[in-house]
Amino acid sequence: MAVPTGFWTMTVRTIREVLPDAHFFLNGWIEKAKQIPDPELRKQALMSIHTKAFHCEGGALYGLLAGEKRNDAVKFIVAYQTISDYLDNLCDRSTSVDPLDFRTLHEAMFHALTPCAPCTNYYRYREEQSDGGYLADLVRTCQSILEKTPAYEKISPSLYELATYYCDLQVFKHVRVEDRVPYLKAWFEVYRPVLPPMSWYEFSACAGSTLGIFCLVSSAQNDYCSGTLVNQIRNAYFPWVQGLHILMDYFVDQEEDLIGGDLNFCSYYENDDRMIERLLLFFRMASQGVSKLPHAGFHKMICHGLPAVYLADRKVTRQKRVKELARKIIRQGGALTAFFHINCLLYRRISKT
Repeated sequence: MAVPTGFWTMTVRTIREVLPDAHFFLNGWIEKAKQIPDPELRKQALMSIHTKAFHCEGGALYGLLAGEKRNDAVKFIVAYQTISDYLDNLCDRSTSVDPLDFRTLHEAMFHALTPCAPCTNYYRYREEQSDGGYLADLVRTCQSILEKTPAYEKISPSLYELATYYCDLQVFKHVRVEDRVPYLKAWFEVYRPVLPPMSWYEFSACAGSTLGIFCLVSSAQNDYCSGTLVNQIRNAYFPWVQGLHILMDYFVDQEEDLIGGDLNFCSYYENDDRMIERLLLFFRMASQGVSKLPHAGFHKMICHGLPAVYLADRKVTRQKRVKELARKIIRQGGALTAFFHINCLLYRRISKT
């Protein structure tokens, strides 16, 4: 089945195919989460799905790249994103501030990318232990898809690279408040020589997205997936598409994070003009990068859709300064971004989300 490259075709297939698939798999994980024996682990597992299901819904769009194997790709994406969101909750909202605990929990994300890797006790450095096999089941689900993925050997180095960035970020941003920025700055210095010019907080944002992994796994379901294509995807998505993704997320959460005392990468820009300048640079570089990929129209819509979706969030209208800045981003994004933004606003009004 052809990959959609037009807005209406993509919208129809998302509603008819992608979202039902994603919700089917999510509902299965909700039922499993309800059976977790430990009350704290059960609480965080269920909360991570109920409050972050849109991560799985958005990620599942990449299943359209998998052609006839869309269902397999979406199954992987939902399971892997559920691991990500669950572990984020365990690090951010639960009982530990131990970096060793955080790193051990995130072993699950590497095992999920490694067919046949044995699961370990991912909770061995924390008080709560009994999840009834929930996390291991998520890991094995991802493994079951990758072990039959035609181009797995071609994508695995890039998968591990992107997962390393992601997991390192999750460790460093969840340690004690006074240690977070020093850790993140030191980590950035390790990679600075091989990165385009950017700040430590922009690099952190680039590391915090799973979109590159989803794009690689979905593309690898096809026999035509080559080593050249893998490199093209990796270079387009990291740093630019992933950076755009997470910076937009932090952009709309500025007031919420300020009140909650949470780390927000957008707060480190010296002023609003510089922030908008850099966000638009990420947008332009992401758009240029994906224009060289097969199914460039699909990826272009993702790039235009990211600011459109985030800037349609109700949190934007409650922040006068952010609302004004959002208008600048939408104008600079052009007609397609504006069109997506209007449709996202209408969808949120109808669905009341």
